[in-house]
Amino acid sequence: MTQIGKLAEEMKPKKAKGRRPKQQAQEPKNGAGVPGLVSMDRSMSELARLLQGQEFEESPADKDPRWQAQELMYDAWETPRKQDRVRLAEKALDLWPDCADAYTLLAEEKSRSVTEARTYLERGVEAGERALGPAAFKEDVGHFWGILETRPYMRARAGLAECLWNLGAEDEALEHYEDMLRLNPNDNQGVRDLLLTRLLKRGEQEKAGRVLDAYAEDGSATWLYHRALWLFREQGETEEANGALGEALEQNGHVPAYLLGKKKVPKRLPDYIGWGDASEAQVYAADAEVIWRETDSARGWLLRNSQRRK
Repeated sequence: MTQIGKLAEEMKPKKAKGRRPKQQAQEPKNGAGVPGLVSMDRSMSELARLLQGQEFEESPADKDPRWQAQELMYDAWETPRKQDRVRLAEKALDLWPDCADAYTLLAEEKSRSVTEARTYLERGVEAGERALGPAAFKEDVGHFWGILETRPYMRARAGLAECLWNLGAEDEALEHYEDMLRLNPNDNQGVRDLLLTRLLKRGEQEKAGRVLDAYAEDGSATWLYHRALWLFREQGETEEANGALGEALEQNGHVPAYLLGKKKVPKRLPDYIGWGDASEAQVYAADAEVIWRETDSARGWLLRNSQRRK
């Protein structure tokens, strides 16, 4: 493990499961989550370079194309103009062809179709695999995100899974989500939310139940409302299902208005969500409304329970 990897490993959260604390309620809405995490990644990178510089007059990283390319990507994510972001990503690839973050950015900024974005992201995942080497996929399983060098690969893979889902390659997308959670059960990217939502959309109750159990202490709106809906599908309007829905309503009372059509989900979703507020409800309902609508009697059950709490 490199110096930078050791730094990130020391700073990673220690628990693989657990309720997302309120003080960390602001989080990116997407699986890749690149811009919101750049500052932390860059700080770790710079700290590692400083530590190397204590041993050498000039840090070896200063001449390493890998480090130089990644620095360009940190600049690119923070650059306001699209053409400048693309230029920096392409320059990063010229320096180091295995810069996975560059492919992720080009998928977002340069591709003209989901199919083209998929091609960029597949190349990004392949580049990430080459950069990490086979040993990382054996030795670092269970704490993948805690090693800074793995993050470009994980970002590219999250983007690829989303592309595959949108292209109708659902089984392949779900395999990616499941394997990402195997590599990094702490799930810093929010992959479990995407996996659970898609399993419920497909009616895969057994698999959804296993995912719910694996992160049983998650207290987000997505988890609590999905858990309530899962129980309703399994049991109907039981005391356990009603109790789960009550917990969800207490955590975020904004959700029913969006699921029941009383309020419209904005076309542009918020970039960040706040624990228990309308932004969290909007992001949840954007994906979940169809699941509730297509589950027989679920919205009537939600309406009755939400009215009782007023």
